[in-house]
Amino acid sequence: MADRGVDLSALPKEVRDQLAELDLELSEGDITQKGYEKKRAKLLASYISHLPNVDLPLPDVQLSPSRSADPSPSPEAPGPSTSSASRHHRSHRSGGARDERYRSDIHTEAVQAALAKHKEEKMALPMPTKRRSAFVQSPIDTCTPPDTSSASEDEGSLRRKAALSAALAQTLQSPDYWINRSVQSSSTSSSASSTLSHGEPKTQPQPQPQPAVSLLADVLAHTRIENSVPPDVTSSASQDRGSRVDLPPAVRGMSRGQSRSSMLDTADGVPVSSRVSTKIQQLLNTLKRPKRPPLSEFFLDDSEEIVEVPQPDPNTPKPEGRQIIPVKGEPLGVVSNWPPALQAALARWGATQAKSPALTALDITGKPLYTLTYGKLWSRSLKLAYTLLNKLGTKTEPVLQPGDRVALVYPNSDPGMFWVAFYGCLLAEVIPVPIEVPLSRQDAGSQQIGFLLGSCGVSLALTSEVCLKGLPKTQNGEIIQFKGWPRMKWVVTDTKYLTKPSKDWQPHIPTANTDTAYIEVGSSILSLVNWETLVNVLDCKKDMGLWHGVLTSVMNRIHTITVPYAVMKACPMSWVQRVHIHKARVALVKCRDLHWAMMAHKEQKDINLSSIRMLIVADGANPWSVSSCDAFLNVFQSHGLKPEVICPCATSPEALTVAIRRPGARGAPLPARAILSMGGLSHGVIRVNTEDKNSALTVQDVGHIMPGALMCIVKPEGSPQLCKTDEIGEIVINSRAGGTMYYGLPGVTKTTFEVIPVNQAGAPVGEIPFTRTGLLGFVGPGSLVFVVGKIEGLLMVSGRRHNADDLVATALAVEPVKTVYRGRIAVFSVTVFYDERIVIVAEQRPDASEEDSFQWMSRVLQAIDSIHQVGLYCLALVPANTLPKTPLGGIHICETKQNFLEGNLHPCNILMCPHTCVTNLPKPRQKQPVDVGPASMLVGNLVAGKRIAQAIGRELGVVEDQDLIRKRFLSLPFQHQFLSEALQWRAQMDPDHVLYVLLNAKGVAVCTATCAQLHKRAEKITATLMERGGLNTGDNVVLLYPPGIDLIAAFYGCLYAGVVPVTVRPPHPQNLAATLPTVRMIIDVSKAACILTTQPLMRILRSREAAASVNVKTWPTIIDTDDLPRKRPPHIYKPPTAEMLAYLDFSVSTTGMLTGVKMSHAAVSTLCRSIKLQCELYSSRQVAICLDPYCGLGFVLWCLSSVYSGHQSILIPPLELESSLPVWLSTLSQYKIRDTFCSYSVMELCTKGLGTQTEMLKARGLNLSCVRSCVVIAEERPRLALTQSFSKLFKDLGLSPRAVSTAFGSRVNLAICLQGTAGPDPSTVYVDMKSLRHDRVRLVERGAPQSLPLMESGTIWVNSPHNASGYYTIYGEESLQADHFNTRLSFGEPQTLWARTSYLGFIKRTELLDASGDRHDALFVVGSLDETLELRGLRYHPIDIETSVSRAHRSIAESAVFTWTNLLVVVAELSGSEQEALDLVPLVTNVVLEEHHLIVGVVVIVDPGVIPINSRGEKQRMHLRDSFLADQLDPIYVAYNM
Repeated sequence: MADRGVDLSALPKEVRDQLAELDLELSEGDITQKGYEKKRAKLLASYISHLPNVDLPLPDVQLSPSRSADPSPSPEAPGPSTSSASRHHRSHRSGGARDERYRSDIHTEAVQAALAKHKEEKMALPMPTKRRSAFVQSPIDTCTPPDTSSASEDEGSLRRKAALSAALAQTLQSPDYWINRSVQSSSTSSSASSTLSHGEPKTQPQPQPQPAVSLLADVLAHTRIENSVPPDVTSSASQDRGSRVDLPPAVRGMSRGQSRSSMLDTADGVPVSSRVSTKIQQLLNTLKRPKRPPLSEFFLDDSEEIVEVPQPDPNTPKPEGRQIIPVKGEPLGVVSNWPPALQAALARWGATQAKSPALTALDITGKPLYTLTYGKLWSRSLKLAYTLLNKLGTKTEPVLQPGDRVALVYPNSDPGMFWVAFYGCLLAEVIPVPIEVPLSRQDAGSQQIGFLLGSCGVSLALTSEVCLKGLPKTQNGEIIQFKGWPRMKWVVTDTKYLTKPSKDWQPHIPTANTDTAYIEVGSSILSLVNWETLVNVLDCKKDMGLWHGVLTSVMNRIHTITVPYAVMKACPMSWVQRVHIHKARVALVKCRDLHWAMMAHKEQKDINLSSIRMLIVADGANPWSVSSCDAFLNVFQSHGLKPEVICPCATSPEALTVAIRRPGARGAPLPARAILSMGGLSHGVIRVNTEDKNSALTVQDVGHIMPGALMCIVKPEGSPQLCKTDEIGEIVINSRAGGTMYYGLPGVTKTTFEVIPVNQAGAPVGEIPFTRTGLLGFVGPGSLVFVVGKIEGLLMVSGRRHNADDLVATALAVEPVKTVYRGRIAVFSVTVFYDERIVIVAEQRPDASEEDSFQWMSRVLQAIDSIHQVGLYCLALVPANTLPKTPLGGIHICETKQNFLEGNLHPCNILMCPHTCVTNLPKPRQKQPVDVGPASMLVGNLVAGKRIAQAIGRELGVVEDQDLIRKRFLSLPFQHQFLSEALQWRAQMDPDHVLYVLLNAKGVAVCTATCAQLHKRAEKITATLMERGGLNTGDNVVLLYPPGIDLIAAFYGCLYAGVVPVTVRPPHPQNLAATLPTVRMIIDVSKAACILTTQPLMRILRSREAAASVNVKTWPTIIDTDDLPRKRPPHIYKPPTAEMLAYLDFSVSTTGMLTGVKMSHAAVSTLCRSIKLQCELYSSRQVAICLDPYCGLGFVLWCLSSVYSGHQSILIPPLELESSLPVWLSTLSQYKIRDTFCSYSVMELCTKGLGTQTEMLKARGLNLSCVRSCVVIAEERPRLALTQSFSKLFKDLGLSPRAVSTAFGSRVNLAICLQGTAGPDPSTVYVDMKSLRHDRVRLVERGAPQSLPLMESGTIWVNSPHNASGYYTIYGEESLQADHFNTRLSFGEPQTLWARTSYLGFIKRTELLDASGDRHDALFVVGSLDETLELRGLRYHPIDIETSVSRAHRSIAESAVFTWTNLLVVVAELSGSEQEALDLVPLVTNVVLEEHHLIVGVVVIVDPGVIPINSRGEKQRMHLRDSFLADQLDPIYVAYNM
């Protein structure tokens, strides 16, 4: 190490403190070993420099080879220079720092001071986690340094783990600490502005609110904790939810306690007691829909009731001055004998001064390429004008008429051609539209240019031969159609293609008038003197470069030397050299050029700038130009530059040059500066900064208003009211030398070019129209104009104004800037949840490590918060060279914003801070402790609407089967109370009737069972059970079979033996570790005495792999039923009463809770009878079933219903669809099936897999017109979108849209409602989502904002003969049993016992009639109560949030949400490339905030297929949550929103 031989105790105290801090950073993993040694060596360098033989690591100033050799890493940075001296020098410049517009030493110090407050504490923001492959580097262009991508990524991950384990050790000190912490930093305190993102905890816990939640989320995302899962404060599940397997979770999550919601139903919407005449009552009843608010009420945005309106701060500064008086410029002197217009000026100089130079162009090395004299300019322009008017088209049909618009497409490096084209157009009286050269079809902003060309009616483009060759072409050599452009005809204007005008042709040279001269994508007269030389560095196609470098210079016969952008990149000093060589009097530059020249000035010793009379700084209106001007003066004052020649000016596309500082007399005092308070500026008032030096803005004046103009300051938004003298407003100007209109946009023209200011009373102050300049500023002492920003960079956040440039300056003052490129930062705002939110996007250097980037981002957040008192919503870093650029290399803000909102930005790092900046969320609601029974709507605590007693199903009488009566069989199965008797009866009466057909993936019947065969197989199993099982009547027997007929036979075998069957899904052979523990748990919970299974499954249960997951030695008796001897049991058991248990139904709910339900014989036969009635099932029917046969309605239909009703069941195990998708649909077609039952997962497989193949299936002869009812069996809200898309996709195959419906069942009652063939069509209603969160129902029209479509399912509070008898658990939770199965209503008829289904929904009486002719009561299921998320005191259904998330981006395949310690976690599956992973984070956050008013705490992006889905197609959100907390998801990216 570097400190060998140094006595540390002898060092000064501050050095020892710094060393101690370094040690701490190393131990916490905040710094790499290498960085630690480097910093330590630096600290000790001065104390050990005299020691011999100590090899020091080089200090930080050493240059990495990649930096010194790099060709300019920023597109705006100077490129490699020609001279070796300049290359040598550049290696000492900050690599590729661009146009340092924002460099201000004072501001940098201010930012460092603001950050120093945060210095002592280390970063507490949890770093996002990223999969290795997600580090996508951009395509690196020539202007990016070679990718020496950080080698510290691996170290970073190791370091992060070390840091996490250290943090974990501190955080998990005690469970109380967890709970207190999570309660303190609940996400509802979002209005605690900056504390959440900037209060960083020290090592010991502190009681202030801190982002511990998110820190812990990070800790847990990386660390496996066995029994320390945090308490889930969002649901009232029991708290001992540690490990999944050891604790039978039959009780888990069942204790509802206070979370029991009040039930809701809607009635007709007509109060019974309303005294209206019978006719009106009839009229009301015939109205198709209940009375709803009219549409106008709906489509008004009800933000008032949602948004928390921040109270105004009484300390906000208010303007106090008097109303401003318009400021006049000095009168415009009339010069006699002056050309009246540009064309006249060109004609005069072309004739009288033909030899004097007009324009000198430079080549790429900075040497003069050619000089255009006034004579040449005049003659070439004349030729072009003649050619345009006479040689295009025919004499009778010329292509161009005077007044037509023509596009000029010339590169900056060819100003001569552009000048000729521009003046040629003026002479031909056509209107030139100068635009940038398009480089590719997808150029940033090309659509806007296309819109401009289209709206101007441009169909002709002038260009040079060289430029035309460089345009992108199609394969057959034509120029490609650019995005959004109209069809263009291209004309080359090189001299050799032009025609000399005939002798009698003369151009029309006008006197000055108000016709349009030219249209600019985006001309005042300077006080220039004839004969002067002007050096122009700006783009001559627009703005100052066009007005001053092309128009004014010709008017005044000036010699212009243009220095194109490409030359500046290669040789940043070129413009200064030109001034020196030509002794130029005027130079036209931007701050960027000042900065570049300053950086490179050591390369040129003998430069003299004393000739300069005006150094015009075109972007002098930018407040951050002050420092560039000062620094340039400091460097070049010794080269003869005079302080008074620096002339900042303010310009705008609409008003051209607004104000310019005139060159002062020698020795006159220099203009003063204003040091303003940023806080005052954000409220729009001028306050000199006194108190906080950190948040000050220094601005310089831009001189006086232009001669002959009139100026005033008006409020930027609303009516143009005059400002007070101490108020910031928009500068408006009245001048003859300005733009007159936006072409083709009369509406916008009126509000911009024809503004009449009004006083405070709203009365106009005169009749003179003013033009808005888009500049924000004020008039200072002596009528000097000060500009503090632009309207286009103005961000209005919570009523305060922030300037994009100021935010960029603050971000760039944060060290170390080695993370990002200085010149490539975009700041804009997006509207999310009724306010503007600030987004910063920057390009990250390829050599910046993850750690550095995150550190820099965190510090930028703190700096902007401290200095501007505003929270950032999102900070994104993208790979180098990926932001869309303007043609001159700046960032195209508008396109960047578009990419951000569309998810096309592809960031490599992102930090979202919604908790800090979203301060307008409504206050969390306090839960009302009401428990109201079935009623229509709850309003406060009152019940409004007609009370609906209950919805009643059809009567279950004794129904006679016509077929069998004809056969004169007396005894009927429907009088049997027991299914076992029904099977025996069928085996005796109709032995050869086929009850079951099992199909394989090819649709071939692999197994069938007639009534007699099924009865005999059941008898064999009964005999074996009696012999080998050693069982008593009423013992539980587990049936472990794949879906098939063996399972059915085993079930009836158990009934014959008097034991209780328990069907269990067999474990998955490839995934025993995950599936076998559930099997074991059911066996243990049900206290099974025996297991019936097949030989292969028996081998699995006893295998070595199984032993790794469970204890295989303690299985109960296992009997395989594959090869049983032919034996008949001595007798068949008949239960003494129908209330005896028939079977146990176990299932794991989506919340990960295992529940077993007891089904009695009476319930089973009643259930079968109601299914028979509802679906009209007879023995002649065939029914296809594609369901899992292990629990719920799937089991009933698979095993019980056929035996009861006698119909033939065609069984298709859902697993077969994985190997052959069409098997289910082709079975329906082949067997001409009328009724079929399936699950959502089957329907989804068919929709996604076969949706595109309907034509092929049709060609194969697949026909679904026979299907009368296709019922989806589910225990959830009907998935309307899925059923509708299924119906639409397969409509071509003959599927009737009426056929698809849903059944609904719950644990309490397996078939609460079944859309049968006899009932009316299922109806759909739209409910208001905001009301649902309050457990209210409010019906709305389709298309209303925040509406949710619900499809009818059928009743929710159930009193039915086929209810289950109760829960079967080994912990007799009597309270639960009573709560769920024996609930009495709190009103009405309190004697009846009801069963709670734990689903939320409502009943609505429809206008449709059912079979009995009564009006039909439709049940609408909203969702499972166990699944709901309680956030901010409201109830959310996960599926609603997931629907929004899945809509947010095309690459989100599936999503799931859950809560963890009051944080909402969103998991999204990414179907696109991993490059898109980080695009999803802001989009998901935006959509949930907009539509559900919730802040997402963690966004997890995973691969497709990671979200666990059970066999019924339901998401297992709790499994997902456990996997996330145990860090088993292998996510692509995890973002912790601050």
